[in-house]
Amino acid sequence: MRFRINRSGDPVVQPSTEDSVPAPVTPAVEPKIVEAPLSVHEQDLIRASVSVVEPFAADMTVYFYAILFARHPEVRHLFPPGMDTQRGRLLRALLRIVDLVDDPEGLVRFCGHLGRDHRKFGTLRAHFPAVGECLLASLARYAGPAWTADIAAAWAKAYGVVADVMISAAEQDEVLRPAVWPATVVHRVPRGHGIAEITVHPHMPYEYAAGQYASVETPWWPKLWRYYSPANAPREDGTLTFHVRAVPDGRVSGALVHRAAVGDVIRLGPPLGDMVLDAADYSDLLCVAGGTGLAPIRALVEEVARRGERYRVDVFLGARTGAELYGIDDMLRMAQRHHWLTIRGAISQERTPGVGGSLPEVLAEYGPWFQHDAYLSGPASMVRAASETLTLGGTPPDRIHHDPFETPVLSLP
Repeated sequence: MRFRINRSGDPVVQPSTEDSVPAPVTPAVEPKIVEAPLSVHEQDLIRASVSVVEPFAADMTVYFYAILFARHPEVRHLFPPGMDTQRGRLLRALLRIVDLVDDPEGLVRFCGHLGRDHRKFGTLRAHFPAVGECLLASLARYAGPAWTADIAAAWAKAYGVVADVMISAAEQDEVLRPAVWPATVVHRVPRGHGIAEITVHPHMPYEYAAGQYASVETPWWPKLWRYYSPANAPREDGTLTFHVRAVPDGRVSGALVHRAAVGDVIRLGPPLGDMVLDAADYSDLLCVAGGTGLAPIRALVEEVARRGERYRVDVFLGARTGAELYGIDDMLRMAQRHHWLTIRGAISQERTPGVGGSLPEVLAEYGPWFQHDAYLSGPASMVRAASETLTLGGTPPDRIHHDPFETPVLSLP
């Protein structure tokens, strides 16, 4: 099934949260690196060592945390009781850092995010040497005979750069804002299919930009944080609405969907992400959402309406069945109010002759989109497929915006 709504005429002006004026967002100050921190030879050594230990990555991360807690028990309280999810995050962050060793600007941005986000765990400058010591010991153990003095020196230098950037970013951030924001649940609406809309009111001003995401901790699972995007542009009353789907074995998502009630207090980490309106170069925007990936897309549409700028926005929503086409009624009402907004849907598993198709297929049919900034949000497989479709259609890769496939933030120091 597909559908298209396109309203012409002047937008209806009426009081709503879309017309509210948010507080200005305090920009993150990134430490500066003038030149590449590692030589080409050092970069090659690091990449070569990663290829050696990669087959043993799961065992290596288990070993890393085992020796970290044995040698430095004073850091154990910073970590959640269950470590399965954390081990994967450590590995993904390490691989991302390796990807960026030849990109100083990208490395600083990534590690700056890490440093600011780590404040919520109580990470201190004194914790970094312990982590570096155990990281190098773990790499050496699993690299075996391939581990040399030159490789050890390259890793020590790389870790020093990462630690310096993270510490600097955290210390600068501490001057500007708190590490965490307690927030009271003020509204909860079940939406079916294991989805709930949770609206919270932070106890302190929470400055963010539409399209960003935040980490959330519940009182029932301390030290377990999961990432959700506010489904609204900043509001005058300071509230944020999250779209949460309960996933199998998801402790945080399950607690938010099935247990959270009005009056409960959760905690928010700092806002993260670069999928914001100010990243756009074109006045035509393409927004693609799958499932609860609709949340940041909806926030971006609200932000366009709030600014009153001359954007034209095409939104594509994808789902497997019509019943799972989440949030469509709300988006259609927005399209009726704003002539610049067009909504289309793609249902992949309810086919009728001449109708239907996956989200990438529908994108290709209505394209090309080479003169648009594209914002993608949803399951990683959908984002990858949509990104490939757009690239093949001529959309410049630097005009395709989406959050990382795996949140680029370690849950531990």
